[in-house]
Amino acid sequence: MTWSIVARGPEGEFGVAVASRFFAVGMLCPHARSGVGALSTQALVNPHFGPLGLDLLSSGLDPLTVVEILKKEDQGREHRQVHMIDAQGRIGAHTGSACIEWCGHLAGEGFSVAGNMLAGPDVLQSTSEKFKSTKHLSFAERLLEALHAGEAAGGDKRGRQAAALRIHATEDYPFLDIRVDDHEDPIAELKRLYRKSQERFQPFATCLPSRARPAGIIDRAVIEATVQKFSK
Repeated sequence: MTWSIVARGPEGEFGVAVASRFFAVGMLCPHARSGVGALSTQALVNPHFGPLGLDLLSSGLDPLTVVEILKKEDQGREHRQVHMIDAQGRIGAHTGSACIEWCGHLAGEGFSVAGNMLAGPDVLQSTSEKFKSTKHLSFAERLLEALHAGEAAGGDKRGRQAAALRIHATEDYPFLDIRVDDHEDPIAELKRLYRKSQERFQPFATCLPSRARPAGIIDRAVIEATVQKFSK
Protein backbone atom coordinates (compact mmCIF):
# COMPACT_ATOMS: atom_id res chain seq x y z
CA MET A 1 0.00 0.00 0.00
CA THR A 2 3.11 2.19 -0.17
CA TRP A 3 6.22 3.05 -2.10
CA SER A 4 9.42 4.59 -0.81
CA ILE A 5 13.01 5.41 -1.58
CA VAL A 6 15.83 4.97 0.94
CA ALA A 7 19.17 6.54 0.10
CA ARG A 8 22.58 7.67 1.27
CA GLY A 9 23.56 11.24 0.42
CA PRO A 10 26.89 12.65 -0.78
CA GLU A 11 27.86 13.78 2.74
CA GLY A 12 26.97 10.46 4.35
CA GLU A 13 23.47 11.49 5.35
CA PHE A 14 20.58 9.04 5.15
CA GLY A 15 17.06 9.69 3.95
CA VAL A 16 13.68 8.06 3.39
CA ALA A 17 10.84 9.50 1.32
CA VAL A 18 7.57 7.58 1.36
CA ALA A 19 4.00 7.99 0.08
CA SER A 20 0.83 5.95 0.50
CA ARG A 21 -2.94 5.80 0.52
CA PHE A 22 -2.58 5.18 4.25
CA PHE A 23 -2.99 7.62 7.11
CA ALA A 24 0.22 8.85 8.79
CA VAL A 25 2.55 6.66 6.75
CA GLY A 26 5.48 8.64 8.15
CA MET A 27 4.76 7.44 11.68
CA LEU A 28 5.54 3.75 11.15
CA CYS A 29 7.40 3.19 7.88
CA PRO A 30 10.57 5.36 7.61
CA HIS A 31 13.51 4.86 9.95
CA ALA A 32 17.07 6.22 9.86
CA ARG A 33 20.06 6.62 12.12
CA SER A 34 23.06 8.89 11.61
CA GLY A 35 26.19 7.01 10.62
CA VAL A 36 24.28 3.71 10.42
CA GLY A 37 21.66 3.61 7.67
CA ALA A 38 18.04 3.97 6.68
CA LEU A 39 15.14 1.62 6.04
CA SER A 40 11.45 1.52 5.33
CA THR A 41 9.07 -1.20 6.52
CA GLN A 42 5.92 -1.51 4.40
CA ALA A 43 2.94 -3.62 3.21
CA LEU A 44 1.52 -5.11 6.44
CA VAL A 45 4.03 -2.95 8.23
CA ASN A 46 6.07 -4.35 11.13
CA PRO A 47 7.19 -1.31 13.17
CA HIS A 48 9.76 -3.44 15.04
CA PHE A 49 11.78 -3.78 11.83
CA GLY A 50 12.91 -0.15 12.17
CA PRO A 51 14.79 -0.06 15.48
CA LEU A 52 15.83 -3.72 15.30
CA GLY A 53 17.11 -3.39 11.74
CA LEU A 54 19.15 -0.29 12.59
CA ASP A 55 20.54 -1.94 15.72
CA LEU A 56 21.69 -4.89 13.60
CA LEU A 57 23.27 -2.60 11.01
CA SER A 58 24.98 -0.72 13.83
CA SER A 59 26.48 -3.98 15.08
CA GLY A 60 28.31 -4.37 11.77
CA LEU A 61 26.04 -6.78 9.93
CA ASP A 62 25.43 -6.15 6.24
CA PRO A 63 21.91 -5.35 4.98
CA LEU A 64 21.32 -8.72 3.32
CA THR A 65 22.08 -10.50 6.58
CA VAL A 66 19.89 -8.06 8.52
CA VAL A 67 16.96 -8.71 6.17
CA GLU A 68 17.34 -12.46 6.65
CA ILE A 69 17.34 -12.07 10.44
CA LEU A 70 14.25 -9.86 10.34
CA LYS A 71 12.45 -12.37 8.12
CA LYS A 72 13.44 -15.37 10.21
CA GLU A 73 12.06 -13.87 13.40
CA ASP A 74 8.73 -12.76 11.87
CA GLN A 75 5.95 -15.25 11.16
CA GLY A 76 4.28 -12.62 9.01
CA ARG A 77 7.33 -12.32 6.74
CA GLU A 78 5.46 -13.08 3.50
CA HIS A 79 3.11 -10.15 4.15
CA ARG A 80 5.97 -7.71 4.73
CA GLN A 81 8.14 -5.51 2.59
CA VAL A 82 11.36 -3.98 3.88
CA HIS A 83 14.40 -2.39 2.25
CA MET A 84 17.46 -0.68 3.66
CA ILE A 85 20.82 0.90 2.99
CA ASP A 86 23.89 0.99 5.24
CA ALA A 87 26.85 3.33 5.67
CA GLN A 88 28.77 1.56 2.89
CA GLY A 89 25.87 1.99 0.47
CA ARG A 90 24.98 -1.70 0.54
CA ILE A 91 21.34 -2.65 -0.03
CA GLY A 92 19.07 -5.31 1.47
CA ALA A 93 15.43 -5.83 0.46
CA HIS A 94 12.55 -8.26 0.84
CA THR A 95 9.12 -8.31 -0.78
CA GLY A 96 7.00 -11.11 0.66
CA SER A 97 5.08 -13.49 -1.58
CA ALA A 98 1.77 -12.40 0.00
CA CYS A 99 2.29 -8.69 -0.73
CA ILE A 100 -0.39 -7.31 -3.04
CA GLU A 101 0.42 -6.66 -6.71
CA TRP A 102 1.95 -4.75 -8.12
CA CYS A 103 4.83 -5.14 -5.71
CA GLY A 104 8.59 -5.30 -5.93
CA HIS A 105 11.88 -3.57 -5.27
CA LEU A 106 14.94 -2.39 -7.18
CA ALA A 107 18.33 -1.02 -6.19
CA GLY A 108 20.74 1.50 -7.65
CA GLU A 109 24.01 3.06 -6.58
CA GLY A 110 23.38 4.55 -3.15
CA PHE A 111 19.63 3.97 -3.08
CA SER A 112 16.78 1.45 -3.05
CA VAL A 113 13.17 1.80 -4.17
CA ALA A 114 10.36 -0.53 -3.10
CA GLY A 115 6.58 -0.59 -3.19
CA ASN A 116 3.43 -2.65 -3.04
CA MET A 117 -0.18 -2.22 -4.16
CA LEU A 118 1.13 0.07 -6.91
CA ALA A 119 -0.20 1.00 -10.33
CA GLY A 120 2.68 -0.98 -11.85
CA PRO A 121 6.48 -1.36 -12.10
CA ASP A 122 6.81 2.06 -13.76
CA VAL A 123 6.27 3.64 -10.33
CA LEU A 124 9.57 2.26 -9.04
CA GLN A 125 11.39 2.79 -12.33
CA SER A 126 10.33 6.43 -12.55
CA THR A 127 11.25 7.03 -8.91
CA SER A 128 14.67 5.51 -9.54
CA GLU A 129 15.36 7.38 -12.77
CA LYS A 130 14.41 10.73 -11.28
CA PHE A 131 16.68 10.23 -8.27
CA LYS A 132 19.59 9.34 -10.55
CA SER A 133 19.03 12.32 -12.85
CA THR A 134 18.81 15.06 -10.19
CA LYS A 135 22.31 15.11 -8.70
CA HIS A 136 22.38 18.88 -9.16
CA LEU A 137 19.72 19.22 -6.44
CA SER A 138 20.09 18.93 -2.68
CA PHE A 139 19.70 15.46 -1.19
CA ALA A 140 16.29 16.27 0.26
CA GLU A 141 15.06 17.75 -3.01
CA ARG A 142 16.23 14.67 -4.93
CA LEU A 143 14.19 12.43 -2.65
CA LEU A 144 11.12 14.64 -3.03
CA GLU A 145 11.42 14.83 -6.81
CA ALA A 146 11.90 11.05 -7.01
CA LEU A 147 8.75 10.50 -4.99
CA HIS A 148 6.85 12.93 -7.19
CA ALA A 149 8.00 11.09 -10.32
CA GLY A 150 6.71 7.83 -8.88
CA GLU A 151 3.34 9.43 -8.30
CA ALA A 152 3.25 10.73 -11.88
CA ALA A 153 3.78 7.13 -13.01
CA GLY A 154 0.69 5.97 -11.10
CA GLY A 155 1.79 5.72 -7.46
CA ASP A 156 -0.41 3.80 -5.03
CA LYS A 157 -3.22 2.34 -7.15
CA ARG A 158 -5.78 3.16 -4.44
CA GLY A 159 -5.03 6.89 -4.53
CA ARG A 160 -3.26 9.44 -2.32
CA GLN A 161 -3.37 10.33 1.35
CA ALA A 162 -0.04 10.68 3.16
CA ALA A 163 3.66 11.24 2.56
CA ALA A 164 6.79 11.81 4.62
CA LEU A 165 10.45 12.80 4.40
CA ARG A 166 12.98 11.82 7.05
CA ILE A 167 16.68 12.67 6.91
CA HIS A 168 19.46 12.00 9.40
CA ALA A 169 22.81 13.77 8.97
CA THR A 170 25.44 14.04 11.72
CA GLU A 171 23.40 14.00 14.92
CA ASP A 172 21.37 11.48 16.92
CA TYR A 173 18.29 13.57 16.17
CA PRO A 174 16.98 13.97 12.59
CA PHE A 175 18.02 16.80 10.34
CA LEU A 176 14.48 16.80 8.88
CA ASP A 177 11.32 14.91 9.78
CA ILE A 178 8.37 16.23 7.78
CA ARG A 179 5.00 14.49 7.55
CA VAL A 180 1.73 14.98 5.71
CA ASP A 181 -0.78 12.68 7.36
CA ASP A 182 -4.02 13.31 5.45
CA HIS A 183 -4.14 15.46 2.33
CA GLU A 184 -5.65 15.33 -1.15
CA ASP A 185 -2.21 15.97 -2.70
CA PRO A 186 0.28 14.85 -0.04
CA ILE A 187 3.48 14.94 -2.08
CA ALA A 188 2.83 18.49 -3.28
CA GLU A 189 2.10 19.46 0.32
CA LEU A 190 5.28 17.72 1.50
CA LYS A 191 7.28 19.76 -1.01
CA ARG A 192 5.58 22.95 0.23
CA LEU A 193 6.47 22.09 3.83
CA TYR A 194 10.06 21.44 2.81
CA ARG A 195 10.26 24.90 1.23
CA LYS A 196 8.69 26.35 4.38
CA SER A 197 11.36 24.61 6.49
CA GLN A 198 14.03 26.49 4.56
CA GLU A 199 12.66 29.85 5.68
CA ARG A 200 13.51 29.58 9.38
CA PHE A 201 13.64 26.00 10.62
CA GLN A 202 16.68 24.76 8.69
CA PRO A 203 18.76 27.87 9.45
CA PHE A 204 17.71 27.70 13.11
CA ALA A 205 18.68 24.01 13.25
CA THR A 206 22.29 24.92 12.45
CA CYS A 207 22.38 26.63 15.85
CA LEU A 208 21.22 23.61 17.84
CA PRO A 209 23.51 21.62 20.15
CA SER A 210 25.56 19.16 18.13
CA ARG A 211 28.40 16.70 18.51
CA ALA A 212 30.83 19.34 17.27
CA ARG A 213 29.30 22.11 19.43
CA PRO A 214 27.59 20.49 22.45
CA ALA A 215 25.97 23.68 23.78
CA GLY A 216 24.98 25.00 20.37
CA ILE A 217 24.46 28.73 19.95
CA ILE A 218 22.61 30.30 22.87
CA ASP A 219 22.98 33.98 21.97
CA ARG A 220 19.55 34.83 20.57
CA ALA A 221 20.92 37.72 18.52
CA VAL A 222 23.39 35.41 16.82
CA ILE A 223 20.63 32.85 16.24
CA GLU A 224 18.43 35.44 14.57
CA ALA A 225 21.32 36.73 12.46
CA THR A 226 22.03 33.18 11.34
CA VAL A 227 18.39 32.63 10.41
CA GLN A 228 18.32 35.88 8.44
CA LYS A 229 21.59 35.08 6.66
CA PHE A 230 20.62 31.60 5.50
CA SER A 231 16.95 32.28 4.82
CA LYS A 232 17.65 35.00 2.24
